[in-house]
Amino acid sequence: MNVFGDKWSFTSFGESHGLAIGGVLDGVPAGLHIDLAMIHEELLRRKGVTDDGVLVTGVSPRAKNEPDEVEWLSGVMDGVTLGTPIAFIIRNKDARPEDYEWLKTTYRVGHADKVYEQKYGIRDWRGGGRASARETASRVVAGGIAKQELLKREIEIKAELVQVGAETNPAKFAEVIAAYRKDGDSIGGIVECRIKGLPVGTGEPIFDKLQAHLAFAVMSINACKGFEYGTGFEGVVKPGSEINAISGGIAGGISDGTEIVFRCVFKPTPSTPKAGVKGRHDACVAVRAVPVVEAMTALSLVQFL
Repeated sequence: MNVFGDKWSFTSFGESHGLAIGGVLDGVPAGLHIDLAMIHEELLRRKGVTDDGVLVTGVSPRAKNEPDEVEWLSGVMDGVTLGTPIAFIIRNKDARPEDYEWLKTTYRVGHADKVYEQKYGIRDWRGGGRASARETASRVVAGGIAKQELLKREIEIKAELVQVGAETNPAKFAEVIAAYRKDGDSIGGIVECRIKGLPVGTGEPIFDKLQAHLAFAVMSINACKGFEYGTGFEGVVKPGSEINAISGGIAGGISDGTEIVFRCVFKPTPSTPKAGVKGRHDACVAVRAVPVVEAMTALSLVQFL
């Protein structure tokens, strides 16, 4: 499936080393003033490039070489939504399919290469095609629009990297990632997301629980391997008398009006020089996953509005 949501329906398209990636966002109400500069900032965060143009430690060089300029094809005029489908593309400027020609006859361990071919009988060997994290740029654009609709309703979403490997001190994250990069290896990380201002009553009992929708959205992100909210997995080793009051902002699948907190874990990049794999890869994908988590959270929440 390449479509997410039914109220605000987002369709993602394009391959990592094709001409472009992009999306179509349908269901956005007319008259929403889109802050295009904010969406550009979101894309810079996903690229892993600082405000002064410096590449964050451990990020693939391709990130800096891709300008990620959004071309709005329809649904927006003078920065205001028309109520019609919003279509946009981001052209791939630094695609190098020739770097991946060796994949025509082999499969990378830890990637979707083999199962794609087994399922469809054909695969895009150029850097993983649709399975590449390059696709997430489209999510950030669509999610950026959703975030702005939520902000109108005073609903704020903020995610951050809280752990790299075993390290929990943000001041040491760059040092840890640099060490793995130098060794030709990679490391995983944990992203924590907080939602403020969501009104009481968001979500439905049984099969439409709020946390189920959030987990579905976040677990669709490349390399995401786990989701927890509230007490999470730590609740297993603590008595109920200590954790009963910790809701994580959700009770019975319904928001209780307090801050919602969830975490998601991202595995290390499997394609590394140490593993004998060629290509341009991040030493810690969790670094660039932060704005993607926010985007998918926003796209999930607008469905309830």
